[in-house]
Amino acid sequence: MNLSHRPIAALLQSGRYCRLIICSSVHNKSNVMKLDSAEFRGIFSPGMIKLHDVFTQYKYEIRIAGGAVRDLIKRKIPNDIDFATTATPSEMKEMFNKENIRMINTRGEKHGTITARINDENFEVTTLRIDKVTDGRHAEVEFTKDWVIDAERRDLTINSMFLGFDGTLYDYFNGREHLDKCDVRFVGDPAKRIQEDYLRILRYFRFFGRISHTDVHCPQTLQAIRENASGLANISGERIWMELNKILVGFHAAHIVKCMYELGLPEFIGLPVNGNLDCMRVVYERSHKLEPKPMTILSALLDNEQDILNIIERLKISLEERKLGMFILNHRKKIESECPLKYCQDVIVANGGKEKNIVSHVCEMFKYRGEHVNIDAIKSWEIPVFPVSGKDLIAAGVPRGKEFGKLLESMKMKWIKSNYKLDKNELINMLPGPS
Repeated sequence: MNLSHRPIAALLQSGRYCRLIICSSVHNKSNVMKLDSAEFRGIFSPGMIKLHDVFTQYKYEIRIAGGAVRDLIKRKIPNDIDFATTATPSEMKEMFNKENIRMINTRGEKHGTITARINDENFEVTTLRIDKVTDGRHAEVEFTKDWVIDAERRDLTINSMFLGFDGTLYDYFNGREHLDKCDVRFVGDPAKRIQEDYLRILRYFRFFGRISHTDVHCPQTLQAIRENASGLANISGERIWMELNKILVGFHAAHIVKCMYELGLPEFIGLPVNGNLDCMRVVYERSHKLEPKPMTILSALLDNEQDILNIIERLKISLEERKLGMFILNHRKKIESECPLKYCQDVIVANGGKEKNIVSHVCEMFKYRGEHVNIDAIKSWEIPVFPVSGKDLIAAGVPRGKEFGKLLESMKMKWIKSNYKLDKNELINMLPGPS
């Protein structure tokens, strides 16, 4: 019986699954298996079941695609599920209109993507396609009904698999085997895949950090990256920073960044050419279990504020990321000369009301230093409030003027040095008498 043409609700009720049983190959190019797990069965919402049944009713094939397949094989619940189909965008639109299914965000139609909204869920479905013309950033596509051709134009073998709604795994380029071996490989020729979209260089490293258990790379892959590194110069800073974010907080980040330097990537992606790799390795090793922000790790590579300004120009990082980087650069050496906890408490108090994320910045500084005890101490610390205000100074007879603010700040520093023990009266009594 051909399960792919039975309504998915019936499939789920029938329990007709088998675990990793080799079936006949659809295209004689893949081992087709059946996947059965609690994670797989758990993804079928009523909306997803209806989506499958609509495609089946109109005799179009639809499969789960890309990262969701990879996650399900690894017994993980995917955050997002993308779908691939033999139906063209116009065929999908006609079908959804007939079934009174709402479509949203149709801007992706040019590249084959239609988003259907069913039962308050969005389902992004993309037509099988061929990238006919590529310039390293964008592609002109042509639609196809050949699943192998669509899989072939994808970046990595572990991302090129499809999963039928009955649990059938379609794997045309040994993605399952590579996933089992934690081996990250491009589909086919690495140089060709990279030249189709140079951002795939960073995607390779991102998935290496997520999947691999070693620091061993395929020599052919590294050579292809080295020869095509300059192609990253034309990739937008936003796209590069999106990938770097995930690399920096993933596994093997210190090794990966070192590898990126050895292959000549920094000058094309905005990192300092002479980045401090030794410092970055130390910071990563002591902080990665504390879930630091990407900028916390990246700060270890940087020598001065100009390095951050260069990153801002190339990568378009956010204002908050810029402030965090500057904070770590400005305080990481000063903190060494005093009790780290007291130093950071004083910094928080001194900047009270001026920097709303100062506590977060201090916590990131302690992650940078690998000091989880101090992180806990800061999070549980009740920040003392400076007891003197401008009104108090006026009441004490201090005239307004350019020295008014300086005097208030001077009093605050005395209060901080007293370990926040001086009260309002004690501070007011320390005011200089009238000249």
